[in-house]
Amino acid sequence: MDQHQSAPRSNPVALAPILVFLALYLGSGITFEYILKIENGFYQTPAIVIFLIALAVACFQNRKLDFNAKLKVMANGVADENILTMCLVFLAAGAFSGAISAAGGADSTVYLFLTFLPSQFAVAGLFLIACFVSISMGTSVGTISALAPFAVSMSQATGFDVVICIAAVACGAMFGDNLSMISDTTIAAVRTQGCEMKDKFRMNFLIVLPAAIITLILFVVITWGGSGQVELQPYSLWKVLPYLVVLVGAVVGVNVFLILMIGTVLSLIVGVATGAFAWTQVFSVMGTGVTAMYDITVISIIVACIGALVKEYGGIQWLIDFIGRRIKTAKGAQIGIAGLVAAVDVATANNTVAIVMTGSIAKDISEEYNIDPRRTASLLDIFASVMQGILPYGAQLLYAAAGAGVSAMQIVPYMFYCYLMAVSAILFILFFAKKSVISK
Repeated sequence: MDQHQSAPRSNPVALAPILVFLALYLGSGITFEYILKIENGFYQTPAIVIFLIALAVACFQNRKLDFNAKLKVMANGVADENILTMCLVFLAAGAFSGAISAAGGADSTVYLFLTFLPSQFAVAGLFLIACFVSISMGTSVGTISALAPFAVSMSQATGFDVVICIAAVACGAMFGDNLSMISDTTIAAVRTQGCEMKDKFRMNFLIVLPAAIITLILFVVITWGGSGQVELQPYSLWKVLPYLVVLVGAVVGVNVFLILMIGTVLSLIVGVATGAFAWTQVFSVMGTGVTAMYDITVISIIVACIGALVKEYGGIQWLIDFIGRRIKTAKGAQIGIAGLVAAVDVATANNTVAIVMTGSIAKDISEEYNIDPRRTASLLDIFASVMQGILPYGAQLLYAAAGAGVSAMQIVPYMFYCYLMAVSAILFILFFAKKSVISK
C-alpha cells in the first residue's frame, strides 16, 4: 500500500492552511477596507494569491510524505466528480453570460420582469425566482450561473446595489441546494442516513420555511423605496427567449451543463439576428465570458488540492473526534451533528463532500441517541448549506462575486437566508428535540 493511502490520524495542525487563508484574506481585507480606509479594500488582495499561499503551507506540512506523494493526493482531490463538473459549469456559464449579455438578453429580461413587478419588489422577486429555479435544478452553482447576468442587469435598471441583487440570487440558490430532491446534498444526506427522500424533504421544509419567509420580508424591507422611479426601456421577446429556455430547461430537469450550452447557442443566434453583434464576433463574445471565469475555475482546483491534503494529514479526523467526544445528550447529539458537518464544510469548502465524510459518524451518533434519521439527514443538509453559503472561498460566493464583479466578502453580510436557516434549525433542536427522538 502506498504511504499516502494509510488512514489519517487525528491532527489539528493539518487545519493550518485553512487558518492561514482566513487570517490573510479576512485580515488584509478588513485592514485595508476599515482601518486604512482604502476604497474597495477587499480587492487589494486577490483571493487566488492567498489560496496559493495556503496551498504552499499545506505542501510544506507532513514530512512523512514526499512531494510526489502529495501531488498524487492533490490530483485525486481535483479528479473528484463534483470538482470537475463544477469547473465545466463555470466555463459553460461564462460562455452563456458573455453571449446573452452581448445579445442584450439579460437587459430585455429585466425590463420584461419590471413591466409586471414594481421595482420595490424586484430584489425579493429575484430571491423567489432563484428559490424556484434552484429547487428545480438541484444545484446552487447552476442557479447562480443562470441568474447572475439577470441580477447585474436588474441592479443597473433599478439602482439597487449589485451586491444585494446577487446576494438575493445566492440566498435563493442555497434554498434549493438544501431542499431539492435532485440536489447532490439531499441525495448524500438521505443515503448516509437510510431514510426516504420525501420524508426528509417534509421535515427539512418545515424547519427552513420560517427562514425563507423572513428572508423574503427582509429583502422587501431593505430595498423599499430605495430605487426611485425606474425608467422602463423597450424589451425584445426574442432576446428574452434564450433566458426563458434556460429557466424552463432548469425547471424540467435538463442537465445544467447542457442547458447552458443550449442557452449560449440561442443567445448567439438571437444576437446576430437582431444585429446586436456581427457573426464574426460570436467567438469573441463567448471568449469574453469564459475568460472572466478563469480565476474562479483555478481557485476551485486549488481549494480541492488544499482540502485533499487537509484530509490526508488528519485535519478532518480531528474535527470529527473533537466534536464526537463532547456529545452527552440527544439534544447535544443534534447540535454536535450540526457542528460536525459545518466544521468539515469549512475545511473542505464543499457541502456534498462534508455530508459524505460525516454521514457515517452522524448515523452512529443518531442511532446511539435514538434520533430520527429524517432529522439527522435534515441537519446534515441544512448546516452544510449554511456554511457553504457564507464561506467567502466557497464556490457559490466566489462565482456570485465573479458574476457580479464584486468581492465575495461584500456578499457575506447579505446572506440572510443562511443565517436564518441556522437560527431556525437551532431553535428546532432546542425546543422540538423530543419530536426528533425515537422512543425505545
